[in-house]
Amino acid sequence: MLFLLSSCGSSDDDFNSGPIVDDCLGLGADQLTLKIQDHYTTLPGKVSVFFKVTTKDGNHPVAGLSANNFKIFEKGSNDNCYKPISASESNGRISSKSQIFNTNTLLVLDLSNSVLSTSLEELKLASTSFIEQVMPSTPSEEFKMGVYWFDGEDVLHELNPLTTDRTQLITAIEGITNNISNDPSTDLYGAVIKATDSATAILEENKKEEVLAAASVVIFTDGTDQAARYSKNAAINKVKNADENISFFSIGLGSEIETNILNQIGKNGSAYAANKEELEDTFEEISEDVEGQANSFYLFEYCSPKRSGKNLLVIQAIQGENQGSVQTQFDATGFTGGCE
Repeated sequence: MLFLLSSCGSSDDDFNSGPIVDDCLGLGADQLTLKIQDHYTTLPGKVSVFFKVTTKDGNHPVAGLSANNFKIFEKGSNDNCYKPISASESNGRISSKSQIFNTNTLLVLDLSNSVLSTSLEELKLASTSFIEQVMPSTPSEEFKMGVYWFDGEDVLHELNPLTTDRTQLITAIEGITNNISNDPSTDLYGAVIKATDSATAILEENKKEEVLAAASVVIFTDGTDQAARYSKNAAINKVKNADENISFFSIGLGSEIETNILNQIGKNGSAYAANKEELEDTFEEISEDVEGQANSFYLFEYCSPKRSGKNLLVIQAIQGENQGSVQTQFDATGFTGGCE
């Protein structure tokens, strides 16, 4: 488990999507996927489950759900099937996840010669709008962003490290000048590989601190890889094989981009601007996708009526005509009344 636990808590090891939900509930086919990240219990009787909700294929986040979008069912050792648990009687709720989870956005900008000489001011304006959209005005440990850039060098340059302060990020963007680069070429594939490594390192560092984390890599370019230092397949495979809690988005500008490649790099979302005047709208489109990824994680908590032993739990998410469910278990040993 990745949550910090006191002596009054417990956790099981069977995380992730869980076993197939028992047919006795008759919930039908899933259109949504719930993937459990962690779960734990806290005396006198609280059950907490942290999970992500996506579309069936897992590629698109489902954000903005409330406690009313979820139903819970429990099955004790003496039950033939699951019994619905009243959300009002059990105080079912979506709780703040800021103490146990953070989301990290890596904004990676192409600052090769073509960008610096033709569209730098438009890129700075679009990047600033992106930051304002994704980052809260009041700093929160739940939302962090770093800004990076690449040219033809074999380096992913850090413009501003991960921070919760969006003013700091905007100041860094405003400070970009057209003489920032020493190499006019474009090492796009190298930037993809290095950004993925950076995102992976962020998740691993959070894991060491017993904090769950997700990351979004957003890559902007106005062209194709020119440095030929790394192969296309190396970059695309890096994205394909990345941790499932790392999302990838791409933004392309102009007519020299290869949309097929950028679609594979931005496997969770891609957007294209035909000219520099469209950049701000294009960045805004991707910012909505990034926000959706961050807000598709939920910490659902409720007070269980069970008082002993191992029990099965099903959580069902309902959004309009779509539904999905996940099954897990918890230990109610020591549970009593008084849960809030």
